[in-house]
Amino acid sequence: MRHLAVSVLVICALYSNVGHSDPPPDYTFLRYDEGLKQAAANGKKIFLYFGRLGCGYCDKTNTETFSDAGIHKLYNEHYNLIYVDAEGGERLVLPGGEHITEMELGARLNVYASPIFLYLEANGDVILRAPGFKTIKDLQDFDRYIQGGHYKHQTIIEFLSGKT
Repeated sequence: MRHLAVSVLVICALYSNVGHSDPPPDYTFLRYDEGLKQAAANGKKIFLYFGRLGCGYCDKTNTETFSDAGIHKLYNEHYNLIYVDAEGGERLVLPGGEHITEMELGARLNVYASPIFLYLEANGDVILRAPGFKTIKDLQDFDRYIQGGHYKHQTIIEFLSGKT
């Protein structure tokens, strides 16, 4: 009986960690198709998060970066938040009526690893691609770059280095 109890605890511990690379809690992440509709209605830029279950860097970003109250406030106010499971098979409907899976969307947007964060215009055009673990400062810098309109006349590297 003791071995059964230990086995159940081990299984529960394993499964409790699986959900940590879902979108961060307490954020208003939508499906891709729903987020595009919301962006078309309100005109705000899009923050698109490609993650997947079992992704260590997704989990690290969620727990170390998205748990920050300032980032939470900033991103919920400034962006239409969209989460896509990079390995997902959920069907999405694109603005033109085409049906594709989340994984097919990732392939179209050249997403072959996770996490990848894309900043998009309200119409879905890509502004910035930011792969891998991101710190609080990274997300603050990216927000200043996007919200300040700096992407219209300089690269992110030029912006971060102070070049005009």
